Amino acid sequence: MTNQIHTRAEIATAKRIVVKVGSSSISGENVGQITPLVDALAAAHGRGCEVILVSSGAIATGIPFLNLDSRPTDLATQQAAAAVGQNLLIYRYQDSLRRFKIVAGQVLLTAGDLENPTHRGNAQRAMERLLDLRILPIVNENDTVATHEIRFGDNDRLAALVSQLVHADLLVLLSDVDALYTRPPLDPGAVKITEVAFDDDLGQVEFGDIGAAGVGTGGAGTKVAAAKLAAASGTPVLLASTGDVGPALSGAAVGTWFEAKRI
Repeated sequence: MTNQIHTRAEIATAKRIVVKVGSSSISGENVGQITPLVDALAAAHGRGCEVILVSSGAIATGIPFLNLDSRPTDLATQQAAAAVGQNLLIYRYQDSLRRFKIVAGQVLLTAGDLENPTHRGNAQRAMERLLDLRILPIVNENDTVATHEIRFGDNDRLAALVSQLVHADLLVLLSDVDALYTRPPLDPGAVKITEVAFDDDLGQVEFGDIGAAGVGTGGAGTKVAAAKLAAASGTPVLLASTGDVGPALSGAAVGTWFEAKRI
């Protein structure tokens, strides 16, 4: 850990931030959100912060180019969609980053890579070198080979593992929901949770499904699990909407703040 922070107000002082964005936030009708997302990442990069983006969306981006109406259910077609979509996804990010003269570096990982000591060491060394060179790493699951992750996984956990790998000062989990709520936010009686203490088990929270878009694999439950994983390693977590990414990375009072273990 290079610079442990304890409150939203300290986000602007973070030296290394991992930002994760979900499929539904940057694909389909929301593809236009890539531009403001890159604006916010570039602003952090411009103030000297090392930024790593963990981006879902390869399969969702590839779906229309395979003339499919919805997310495929068979593994081979998911892999094909990922192969096509990953190429397009990275192109879209780089095209937007070019406005700021920032170069992206593609890093494809699986959760299993980060559990294998040799692969983990290789990934860590490559990531550190990219950051040294002021390259913005864009991490995604290697969906063409990560069969288990495609079926059951999510990039929230991968983002938490990456934040551990690079000893990030902060993990920001972005989605189409602006915060964690006591129950699905559209349900009557849902109350926004703005702060989560490190020892809070969130037993009062009722988790919903993966969301209306239906193109991702994560929901509030996976985000909370990932937040707890990162927080246990000393990295605080902010859960916010993709639309709030600019204010979130500036330390504004948005989203849900997960307190980290003091180290």
